[in-house]
Amino acid sequence: MLVHEQIKSGRTVLDLRLSNSSARSLPGHVLVLVHGLPRLVGMGRQAAGLLPELAEHVATESGWLVASGTLSGVGGSTGTFSASKWLDDLGVIIERVADEEQRVSLAGFGFGGSLALAVAAKDERVRGVATFAAPAHLAAWSGSPEELHRAVQVAGVVGDEKDLLDPTALHKDLLAVDPMGAIAKIPPRRLLIGHGTDDLEVPASDARDLVAAAEGRAELRLIQGAGHQLRADPRMVATLLGWLDRHR
Repeated sequence: MLVHEQIKSGRTVLDLRLSNSSARSLPGHVLVLVHGLPRLVGMGRQAAGLLPELAEHVATESGWLVASGTLSGVGGSTGTFSASKWLDDLGVIIERVADEEQRVSLAGFGFGGSLALAVAAKDERVRGVATFAAPAHLAAWSGSPEELHRAVQVAGVVGDEKDLLDPTALHKDLLAVDPMGAIAKIPPRRLLIGHGTDDLEVPASDARDLVAAAEGRAELRLIQGAGHQLRADPRMVATLLGWLDRHR
């Protein structure tokens, strides 16, 4: 069953979809899927395009309640991208799905994985994080302040140009996410780091660096021959479902 909601995050209205299985329900377990930041022209509005379908599949197979939201500037959500705004948005989504009896986990793709690590480092309600193709070194991934600023504009995650930070501020804000520092604070909570061996946007060495930053207390799954876009890869789905099954 898929439920569509709109929730407020400051001045932004976020699209949120909640998927669960009436046939196989596992009460108290919630997974939040987190999309990444696209780099291609006009792809901002489609960055989370496959997540509702993935959420329904994962919910049906696992019995978990699965939430898939679009952050500011993406899909049907209003607003403009910044790393700190997306962190706030993700916090609002967690607040919506969490309660005292539920175990919340995050699964993030690309930069969404880096965000998930940053949120979990500060929020003890998050009991586990899975990342797929997440950059460990945001300075290398984002390029120069001017390159990042231009990429955000080209991708179309800008609702109002007046709300877009200037290049220096936007870059500094993004680097503050610090996935390497964040992941070190998460164990003994569960961690899964997934990556494609042929990822041309984020090298597979970033996955190994994240595991090392967690002092080896993370599962590493390298998907042979896979590129950066893992959301539709059945091996990624199987990896995520297996992790959820062990995470009950």
